[in-house]
Amino acid sequence: MSAPIIPAPPIPSIPEDTGIEREILLKLVGKTLFIHGTMTPSAIAREMRLSASIISLLLKDLQKLQYVEAKGLAGADIRSELRFALGGKGHEWVADAMTQSQYVGPAPVNLSTFIEQIRRQSIARERITKGKLQECLSHLVLPDDLVDQLGPAVNSARSVLFYGDPGNGKTSIAIAVGGAFQDTIYVPYCFEVGGQIINFFDPTIHTPVEIQDTSAAGTNGSAKPAYDMRWQACRRPFVLTGGELNLDMLDLAFNPISRFYEAPVHFKATGGVFVVDDFGRQRTDPQSVLNRWIIPLERHHDQLTLHTGKKFSVPFDQLAIFSTNLEPEKLADAGALRRLYYKIKVPTPTANDYRSIFEDVVAQHDMEFDQTIFTRFFEKNYGIGGSIPAGHHPKYIVDFIESVCNFRGDRPHMDDALMEGGWNNLNVR
Repeated sequence: MSAPIIPAPPIPSIPEDTGIEREILLKLVGKTLFIHGTMTPSAIAREMRLSASIISLLLKDLQKLQYVEAKGLAGADIRSELRFALGGKGHEWVADAMTQSQYVGPAPVNLSTFIEQIRRQSIARERITKGKLQECLSHLVLPDDLVDQLGPAVNSARSVLFYGDPGNGKTSIAIAVGGAFQDTIYVPYCFEVGGQIINFFDPTIHTPVEIQDTSAAGTNGSAKPAYDMRWQACRRPFVLTGGELNLDMLDLAFNPISRFYEAPVHFKATGGVFVVDDFGRQRTDPQSVLNRWIIPLERHHDQLTLHTGKKFSVPFDQLAIFSTNLEPEKLADAGALRRLYYKIKVPTPTANDYRSIFEDVVAQHDMEFDQTIFTRFFEKNYGIGGSIPAGHHPKYIVDFIESVCNFRGDRPHMDDALMEGGWNNLNVR
């Protein structure tokens, strides 16, 4: 069981504690019954991530309005729950609610509560030590001083630009940095602004962490929730985007049919790490991307807009990493580049580092490293040949050797011809 150090959202006891207007909650109960049919309060509570006691209070309101009706006990035991279904004027009322929004699922949290939680669990509050960073980067062969450059940038909760020749580990470093953060944070399934529902939790981005308060059991003997279940405990998110990134992905996405929103991809990375890989290769030019993020990067808040025209601010709380193979001055003007606070060059490997990488890759493929063959290969292609070493070359070459040997039925091994074949496969002339 994880032991979170970040305060968890408290469990609401009555509808007013949710911070959501009662009318919104009532409509969500009605739509849940419309989708799932006859249900007990506990079943509705599981769908809406609220307590059965809150759902029972909402059902009483709906009974008074003649929108729902009781359908008898769910079982033969006198302690069984009543079942409820839409009835009377309920069908017409829910049909109207569905035209306003077809969202059905966990109840939303309100914006102010969401913002408070973001600030409580800010990524700036988690300190990454030098030892932890070295551990996360230990699978990479990097210059000794690079960790000292990375440390302050990683702990800054600001923005970082990795630049340098392609294939030398910029993306791998970014992924390793994402793995260095270990805190458990809380993200809402959705939140509400101006009566509009914005979906936030994304299983492709947010990795759940199981947390239960087993010290307190519920009335049915099950473990009592440790926090407001409209939230999901997760690891700090890590989002990697590449050439597919465009400006539309940085705005709220409104579905005109379901009539609710999807939060933008960078906002879903709140509290974590957001990486723009191959920066400068997007369909949207890098100057426009940086222009969109000038205020977030500088003032640490972003502004989103509903289709109604209503604007609202949210914290921009993430470590934003931009990785490029281009020269920084070719990406954007000096004003935009100034917003990328840390600029770290990831250098090409030295001859010794290149050999270390090659030895590691050969070992991973269960092959023997032959220093003589390697020295001839390196001198021919990087010495006399004048090619610049790159960190990704060894894997391509060794992968080629293994595929050829497997085809021939031979045990993978280094020899001059196979090494040269791998080199020719890597370098198209």
